[in-house]
Amino acid sequence: MSKFGKGCHLHLIDGSAFIFRAYHALPPLTRKSDGLPIGAVSGFCNMLQKYVEGNAGPDAPTHVAVIFDKGSHTFRNDLYDLYKANREAMPEDLRPQIPLTREATKAFNIACKELEGYEADDIIATLAVQAREAGGRVTIVSSDKDLMQLVGDGVEMLDAMKNKRIDRDGVIEKFGVGPERVVDVQALAGDSVDNVPGAPGIGVKTAALLINEYGDLETLLDRAEEIKQPKRRQTLIDKRDQIELSKKLVQLDENTPLDFTLDDLEVREPDAETLLSFLADMEFRTLTKRIADKLGVEAPAIADAPVPAAKEVEAETIPFDSAKYECVRDAVALQKWIDQAHERGWVAVDTETTGLNEMIADLVGISLCVEAGEACYIPLTHRDGAADDLFGSDALAEGQMPLDEALTLLKPVLEDPSILKIGQNMKYDAKIFRRHGINVTPIDDTMLMSYAMHGGEHGHGMDTLSERYLSHTPIPIKPLLGSGKSAITFDKVPIDEATAYAAEDADITLRLWKLFKPQLHRVQVTTVYETLERPLVPVLTEMEMHGIKVDRDVLSRMSNAFAQKMAGLEAEIHELAGETFNVGSPAQLGEILFEKMGLEGGKKGKTGKYSTGADVLEDLATEHELPRRVLDWRQLSKLKSTYTDALQTHINPDTGRVHTSYAITGANTGRLASTDPNLQNIPVRTEEGRRIREAFVAEAGNVLVSLDYSQIELRILAHIADIPTLKQAFADGLDIHAMTASEMFDVPLDEMTPDIRRQAKAINFGVIYGISGFGLARNLRIPRAEAQGFIDRYFERFPGIRQYMDDTVAFAKEHGYVQTLFGRKIHTPEINAKGPRAGFSRRAAINAPIQGTAADVIRRAMVRMPGAINGLPAKMLLQVHDELLFEVAEDSVDHTIEIARDVMENAPDPAVKLDVKLTVDAGKGANWAEAH
Repeated sequence: MSKFGKGCHLHLIDGSAFIFRAYHALPPLTRKSDGLPIGAVSGFCNMLQKYVEGNAGPDAPTHVAVIFDKGSHTFRNDLYDLYKANREAMPEDLRPQIPLTREATKAFNIACKELEGYEADDIIATLAVQAREAGGRVTIVSSDKDLMQLVGDGVEMLDAMKNKRIDRDGVIEKFGVGPERVVDVQALAGDSVDNVPGAPGIGVKTAALLINEYGDLETLLDRAEEIKQPKRRQTLIDKRDQIELSKKLVQLDENTPLDFTLDDLEVREPDAETLLSFLADMEFRTLTKRIADKLGVEAPAIADAPVPAAKEVEAETIPFDSAKYECVRDAVALQKWIDQAHERGWVAVDTETTGLNEMIADLVGISLCVEAGEACYIPLTHRDGAADDLFGSDALAEGQMPLDEALTLLKPVLEDPSILKIGQNMKYDAKIFRRHGINVTPIDDTMLMSYAMHGGEHGHGMDTLSERYLSHTPIPIKPLLGSGKSAITFDKVPIDEATAYAAEDADITLRLWKLFKPQLHRVQVTTVYETLERPLVPVLTEMEMHGIKVDRDVLSRMSNAFAQKMAGLEAEIHELAGETFNVGSPAQLGEILFEKMGLEGGKKGKTGKYSTGADVLEDLATEHELPRRVLDWRQLSKLKSTYTDALQTHINPDTGRVHTSYAITGANTGRLASTDPNLQNIPVRTEEGRRIREAFVAEAGNVLVSLDYSQIELRILAHIADIPTLKQAFADGLDIHAMTASEMFDVPLDEMTPDIRRQAKAINFGVIYGISGFGLARNLRIPRAEAQGFIDRYFERFPGIRQYMDDTVAFAKEHGYVQTLFGRKIHTPEINAKGPRAGFSRRAAINAPIQGTAADVIRRAMVRMPGAINGLPAKMLLQVHDELLFEVAEDSVDHTIEIARDVMENAPDPAVKLDVKLTVDAGKGANWAEAH
């Protein structure tokens, strides 16, 4: 028989409210020994202690529990799949603290309760009703308005932050109705936070007036036709089903199936050793001392641990042992790993596939890791090598989970917003899972963490990071797959060997994550990672999977046209040379240029052949026609082989579209790199290059829309270098290249010639890259002395640029990096180098803050774009440096341009306020060439 009854006083603490108040009330705090975020845990423990101290005396509770939410999916999501869909993802530094708040509650020896499929509010409601029916009193420690429907008949609420009690009068003050009608008002008013739809246009005040007039919601809906206001009347009639659904969503479940009783919640004194041990482990010095004094015991010592170096963390101390990795072959074994992921709140995930192209590679297996040294591999589609050899069959090997069964079990975990999925180059795995109907979220990516911290310093591949930061050389892939004609795909690798290799990958990834996560804050790049790197993954995943349509016939016709034009150029080259030779042969070309024609600058390499690279030919092109023609021939040859021929092989047979892949870490400055195929380097300076874009087309009923930042790097330069003349020119909407030419060459704007403007444009963009007279001479195909004269005059006219360059190089030499306006660090390890590398490093350092800031701007725009165009018949397809390309339904083009332009032009705000306004040019057409 229950002991709980008359005279008992139950306190029910809303754990989530405590956590979020603690998190937002305190600045970020990390544990010194390992960098673990503990700010919310610290605040939570202080709030618990304050609660305990404030509830001693005659009115002290006899029973108490802290109630938490468990997971994010409840029965309400089954009623309405958009329930709480608008809620922002949990902050990443809060996620690892959630399990620690449970540990804290238990350390205080307070009952800690949660239930899968139900919200904390449902558990509180059930306990409150049980306690009331048993004759006891109930105090709900929360200010959550949803719990106000429980107030009355011995149940009250306490806002612990304001020390304010909420009784029936308090509920009426809040809702305009008594507790028994709160759900009716909420059903009408809806809730934007929880995405409860309610009745459009009806707020809390109006809802309260209606409920007070008609008595209850059901009566109101039954008599809706009597309402005089036409709009309100029609809303209640048309939206009745939606309103009734809303009531089900806001009504708390008072019959939640609990696996404990009120007697289990009896107040217990904390065990001093357990509580102080937990607080000391968290390194809460002040609180540990205060509670120890209260308990009359000595406080445990807490060492002042230094911030650990890379090789002093826990992840490094646990040895790698592939023999401990588990091969998961059935659902029972997999469920254990899923349970651990739920318990930890995170899981490292990696996929093994038959190739590197995510759009066509087959999924072979999945590896998981929950703690350093604890990893598994789930084989799914490995082939039976013996059967293949004997019968040439494609039979699956024994001892594997069926693919569909494994994915069915993993899908809820991979999509659960309360469980963090950790990967190395997570975009690849996200696309593999997306092809199987799984949207992996939320994610952390160790490759991107490394990039945010060490851009320009070293590579970010897993092997490099493992060796550098874990002192561990991973199992190499080459011995498993072989090479050359004998190479196999991963599905042919024996399962035991695959287990060691794949599970180790997940293990390494988790160790790197544990190492990198706290370091982001220490090196002050958390904002870069959280706003520019991590959120870009789902955006690029969507873009890459959608792809862009390419017209194979157009490419084929272009290939033929290029071949004919190349033949014509060959004839010209042969005539200039006075003989026929293989234009594509560097050796033969070298002999013609430097032996037969006697041109200067010929240098032989180790093979004894003359060098005829682009840099050599560009120098010679300033003096002679033949190398110019060879450069033109090579350009056409590259267009043909790299684009008009190769693009045809990249058309996906299933989608009919080309799916490029963007490397987020492909450039030190933050620029994205397009690969397989590279769609960013299609030349646009020549007519032939621009024509390639004609092959990129829209589907029927759609058009392509291009939005391109206008001279963004020059605008950023004007801001960073603080050049009043350039700022004013942009503010006045002048032709910046013509203005520069006028400033430099003393030519009035109305007398500007295309040739002078072209030279000024080359100088404008060249200076940003720290160009030398030598380099400018190549670009303009003019003598070096003349080019250097242009640069000298440029600096005389715009002295701020020289000052910016000198200051930037000095900063790089002192700190070893430069920064963008958004805080991205681009490391410059060779800035103090001697010899040829010195000039390159200096130019890179000068350019990086400008190009990097431009890259950050468009990244910010891309991250915000999906939300902005959501609901429009528009898809973002490509990013080409300063340009975004969309496919849009014909009747939505203007609206899409308006929205997308606003996102792009305002991408820097509010983080960075540029002195120069960004502007975006827009175009549209049936193909990319027309749109740009």
